[in-house]
Amino acid sequence: MTSTNCRYFIVTKKPRNFKSVNVGCLCYMTSHKYNAQQQQQQETTKHPKTLSVLVFGTRAHLEKDLEVSCLEELNLEDARLLLGVSEDAERLRMFYDQPAFQAVRSVTVGSAVTVEEDGKILRGIVRYIGKLSEPEYPYPISGTYYGIELLGPDRGKASRKGTNPCRTLFQCDKDCGVLAPISRIQPVVPSSLSPPSTELSRAHSEPQTDELFPGDRVIYFIDDKGRSGMVVEVQQQEGKQIVRISTDTDESGRRGGEVLVPLEIVSKGEFPEEAEGIDMDPTPAENYTHLDVNSMVEVTLGAGNLYGIIRWIGKLPEREEIMAGLELEEDRGVSDGTFKGVRFFVCPNKRALFVKLTSCHPDSRFHGSSDKETSKSFYTEMEEDFSGENPDVVPPISTEQIDHLLIGRMKGIQGHCNSCYMDAALFSLFSCSSAMDSMLFKTTTSQDAPIQKTLLRDIVVPLRSKGFVECQHVMKLRQLLQKHGYSRSFTTEEKDPEEFLIVVMHHILALDPLLKLSAAGKVQESYCYQIFLDQNHCLVLPTVQQLLEHSFHSAGLRLAEVPSCLILQMPRFGKKFKMFDKIIPSLELDITDLLSEGPQQCIMCGNLAVEECADCFKDPTFSLTGFKIFCKKCSAQVHSHPKRRSHQPTALEIPKGYMGRGIPHTLTRDRLELFAVLCIETSHYVSFVKHGPKSHDWIFFDSMADRQGETDGFNIPEVHACPEVAIYLEMSPAELVNQAPRDMKGVAKRLFCDAYMYLYQSTTS
Repeated sequence: MTSTNCRYFIVTKKPRNFKSVNVGCLCYMTSHKYNAQQQQQQETTKHPKTLSVLVFGTRAHLEKDLEVSCLEELNLEDARLLLGVSEDAERLRMFYDQPAFQAVRSVTVGSAVTVEEDGKILRGIVRYIGKLSEPEYPYPISGTYYGIELLGPDRGKASRKGTNPCRTLFQCDKDCGVLAPISRIQPVVPSSLSPPSTELSRAHSEPQTDELFPGDRVIYFIDDKGRSGMVVEVQQQEGKQIVRISTDTDESGRRGGEVLVPLEIVSKGEFPEEAEGIDMDPTPAENYTHLDVNSMVEVTLGAGNLYGIIRWIGKLPEREEIMAGLELEEDRGVSDGTFKGVRFFVCPNKRALFVKLTSCHPDSRFHGSSDKETSKSFYTEMEEDFSGENPDVVPPISTEQIDHLLIGRMKGIQGHCNSCYMDAALFSLFSCSSAMDSMLFKTTTSQDAPIQKTLLRDIVVPLRSKGFVECQHVMKLRQLLQKHGYSRSFTTEEKDPEEFLIVVMHHILALDPLLKLSAAGKVQESYCYQIFLDQNHCLVLPTVQQLLEHSFHSAGLRLAEVPSCLILQMPRFGKKFKMFDKIIPSLELDITDLLSEGPQQCIMCGNLAVEECADCFKDPTFSLTGFKIFCKKCSAQVHSHPKRRSHQPTALEIPKGYMGRGIPHTLTRDRLELFAVLCIETSHYVSFVKHGPKSHDWIFFDSMADRQGETDGFNIPEVHACPEVAIYLEMSPAELVNQAPRDMKGVAKRLFCDAYMYLYQSTTS
């Protein structure tokens, strides 16, 4: 179960059938179950509709059938925000006061706010927005909180009760950090949706930046060279504020001394030691005017290079040059995206550095310094329209090619800056399978064509032809996705593989959904399927086949057709909690009995099945896999047993022409074959690929297996064979359950214990 696969609600009226459910509490249910219940109730009942929901915060995690009229649906973001509010009544008040709610929702990191703390209204700046911890099992989400650094006269007024985790979430001085839910904060600048506040307007008119005091560390610029020092005093001269600074180095490079500079060229903060005296005037030959926001660049300093991404381009106050705001890879900057108290972009503290745009060079780790045309073409290509002419089609890597083309260090896809989720997904989909090649050639819009072009020509073709993709090509794809508005953090933050895949398949390429599910006579469409189980399942060491069957049985689902590619998400809650210690990979999925249409065989005699018994599904007398379907004769015999007389078999839909003539014992079974598995351990994704028919035909890929160098270094991807996987696939469940993960050979433990997503392909399409 993931946060995006659920529907969320707030109770706005007291339910008649559950007095213990308070008005204002939050509840949820899976999207599949919601769609199935909606369709079933529309067709079968005239009574008030109900939804089988799970209520947050209840000890007994049981479904409750609440009337739809008592519920209001919430989007995921609002559900997280309201879940942070501890009191039901306060949560409901916040929900009903939509103008105020929407005003606070507009608050971002860097916004000036007031926060209620111990009955007092304090002022500060938002430094963090997010969860305090992973969701508690079995809930899919946790509440959103705001981390606020108190400023000005309110510094040091944070509550001292208990342990304050603020300083682990963002940087602030002692007793200057407050964590608060959305109900306790107000933006200093009211939005157009909220009524003006005299108190807030007055607060906004006051300076929002810290004053300079003797002893403060500052940076300043003289003759386009950045320097640092300590404030001695701030004085008035001819109506202007002048800062006397004890310099670390003067303009001659000597240490010590003092200088008087105008306040407007001084910024509170600390220059990295090696940035002292940085010269912002590059030579004309190094003037890369084609650089844009999200370009990966480096800045040359006296003691080395800094690497980062351009987050902002424009003019700073009192400066005529075009400047660039960089988010650095390391904590070697001077702020969190502010300059002289004004925010230009958001990044972690000590990661922002403002320099002339002409001082920025394309990142030389990805582009040879002698090949400027290649460097330039990388960035300008991002703006070119896709001509529609495809390069030569390169087939997937075959088993015979694996050893000489794909095995070794610097093979696969090179990782960079939290890209492992994308690296593992792309390698799994395209290295040795053509199941998703339709993504590469489908006609798309001119706006999204460069994304498809980059995916095909810069990633899939070199992966299949050379066995290696440099990290700048994946970064280029991430930059395009971010530039096109699909997410503001594709270039920096770790994401889940399904989020990336759905963006590409649905929002960009508009592929037909891979999966069509039949529920209550209606067809639902999806790109991947999240396996979820009811609380009474009896599985201990399940196979993927069993997980899929139990999930379909619990939700009342069937496949409307055989999918060409089936993407299955394993039952996990967040990245840390796993429902099962081990999952046995099913090398094939037999989906014949999961199809909503087509003839099916009796599990006892092989003749045409006419009935299915849901009550027999978990009966240990029968096979551990497969739905329990019978011909008329076998059903009567099975249910003559005293333990099964209360069962209620249901009739199957028999295709026309089959009734009365039986069915051959050689009925062709519909199967899907496993071709890749994505695994996650401690927030790092890797992948296993099944490249051939033999049990030992497995390879393991890690885009960040090793690293060369430090801040100016690069990650080393690696692909290696892992035939040891076959040892455990051939074990009986009894043997496998006794295998301690730490004792499993090679990387087999990661496949069996850390599986996150299974990829299957049709054997016939």
